[in-house]
Amino acid sequence: MSANGVFEFGFLEKDGEFVVGIRYNLGRKSANVIVWTVGGGVRVTVNSTFTLSMDGRLILFENSKSFIIWSTDTLSLNVEKVKLLNDGNLVLMGSQDKVIWQSFDRPTNTLLPGQALSFPRNLRASSTKSVTSYYTFVVNREGLALMWESNVTYWKSHLSLLSGTVKEVRFNTNGVLELYDDMEKIVWSVSSKDFDESSVSLRHLRMDQDGNLRIYSWDKVVRTWRVGWQAVEDQCNVFGSCGLYSVCRYNSTGPICGCLYSDSLDRSNEFALPDSGNSGCKKLVDLGNCKAHTSMLVMKQTVLYGLFPPHDVDMMLNEEDCKEYCANDTTCYALTSKNDGSGLCTLKRTGFISGSTSPSIPSTSFLKVCLVPQAVAAKGANPNSTPQVVSFPFRVLFLYQKRRNSSIKRSLKGAKTDLQNSALIRLSYKEIHELTSGFSNQLGFFVFKGLLFEETVVVAKVLDAALLSEKEFIKAVSILGGTHHRNLVPLKGFCFEPKHKVLIYECIPNGSVDKWLFDKKEKNWQQRVDIAVGVTRALAYLHTECQVCIPHGNLKLENILLDENLSPKVTDYGIKSFLQSDGSCSSNESPSEKDIFMLGKLLTEIVLLSREAIGDNLDKVMDQVMQEQKYLDSEDMRGVERVVRIALWCMQSQPFLRPSVGEVI
Repeated sequence: MSANGVFEFGFLEKDGEFVVGIRYNLGRKSANVIVWTVGGGVRVTVNSTFTLSMDGRLILFENSKSFIIWSTDTLSLNVEKVKLLNDGNLVLMGSQDKVIWQSFDRPTNTLLPGQALSFPRNLRASSTKSVTSYYTFVVNREGLALMWESNVTYWKSHLSLLSGTVKEVRFNTNGVLELYDDMEKIVWSVSSKDFDESSVSLRHLRMDQDGNLRIYSWDKVVRTWRVGWQAVEDQCNVFGSCGLYSVCRYNSTGPICGCLYSDSLDRSNEFALPDSGNSGCKKLVDLGNCKAHTSMLVMKQTVLYGLFPPHDVDMMLNEEDCKEYCANDTTCYALTSKNDGSGLCTLKRTGFISGSTSPSIPSTSFLKVCLVPQAVAAKGANPNSTPQVVSFPFRVLFLYQKRRNSSIKRSLKGAKTDLQNSALIRLSYKEIHELTSGFSNQLGFFVFKGLLFEETVVVAKVLDAALLSEKEFIKAVSILGGTHHRNLVPLKGFCFEPKHKVLIYECIPNGSVDKWLFDKKEKNWQQRVDIAVGVTRALAYLHTECQVCIPHGNLKLENILLDENLSPKVTDYGIKSFLQSDGSCSSNESPSEKDIFMLGKLLTEIVLLSREAIGDNLDKVMDQVMQEQKYLDSEDMRGVERVVRIALWCMQSQPFLRPSVGEVI
């Protein structure tokens, strides 16, 4: 505990689990906010220990002292003691109280008074229940920004004339947040509404789980934290705040979420704003299987945007022309038309839609839907108006354009009702034989390249051991087809016949990671890190963010593909666990625990650029990396060591000692 009794350091409970970190010591549980965590919030078990070692490192051990989860980079730096200061800074000190290491240099989601965040560091909103957060507060060359993932900026600071380059942002004791350039000039600042009030003794700046950045002040009278400033005034303007297929709006109690229309509900039609932006409603009904005309659902005073990926296309068209253009464009899923006289029409090229609605929004949005009775407006989209539905010919489909002038004549009547929440197309084996030109272009073991509807390049994977019944098979592929993540290869369709079971995937152009990794060319470390992170996020999505847990079952380099931007795409997910179960019950490992072990092995291959087995000696592994990858600088080597630690943690022989995938992230 700090000398003034305000802060305490140790094992802390968070979301029903335990982390190691620093929190306020203010008596009430709700007031004891966590302000810093070891390893970005890595979860630990009851057998974990934390110690200052003889060689000068602060070390977190899992399961007594069998494995190091985290440690400071202070080996042999003559550290003599560890101390929690009155300002909440955890420091390692040498002789004459010289600070060798401090937590203030490694913030997680919070800045305390006197703490700075330097370019290019960031604050990441804390994760919940092993689900990684998408939201970060970043310091970049243009100033400050709030970002979703790494490519959507939904708030940024407005700088005065910048004389140099951005250096750091500092949070002061008086409640002022100031951004400095490298000439020590203040180029931007904001203050809490209780700025400089002498009665306020405690403050902190936090990147919250709902994607907003806030300054909090401690009210000593009512003994609670109050918000003195927040970056995004309208919470509905936080990108993806309600999750997929949802709209954010306000009622008398504040911001709430509702589904785009009632048939997409996964819960009650309205629900409280989630703590993090990965909630939402069920996927919309598969419009590729419309049995009537497709339609455009009108949503007034509403703006829609695409989440995965967030790629919109702007055009200068009036509302009617914009609506017609989208209706006849098979790649358009929805649109937003500005009503401010600008003539701006924004097309959504993804079916993974979210949005917000408000009387102050000068926009009308249209969502492409099936012309069926349940296609009604979302409650809250515009409570004073009646939904308008405009029909278009059946040839305008939501997910694909019907193949014209083809020798294959087929109907979608065979698509089972179990697939209503997926986007899958059912094909006969004869059709697959034709689209692959008789299985002539083989890409791998039972994997063939083909052309779907004469325009879409796909990959057909022939399953050799699908032992399920037709009902079980369709249920399984429906689950797999309902997955949507930027780092997963989309499943497009399937074939089920007594002697033939085939899955159809989108074709990813640059082949598998193993071919790229071992082509004897020097590999940029950051590219390898990005691949590792992408794969881990995909696995986290499969384990924790789908309607049911989907173990991969066969995670290896050959099942990681690279797109045109070298972004990783995981394929073959769920096949082993859902479609090719051998009925073995001999293992003590759960499918998820097996995935974690395979992830660790994959990480070592990415780090070492080798498939050779490694031992559990970290120093020997690092020596090998230093000898074989001499082009890596000291910063890269620290990153390598961190990844190797994580990989070894994942590969522990006892499954219960392995981390969850959320902890890996």
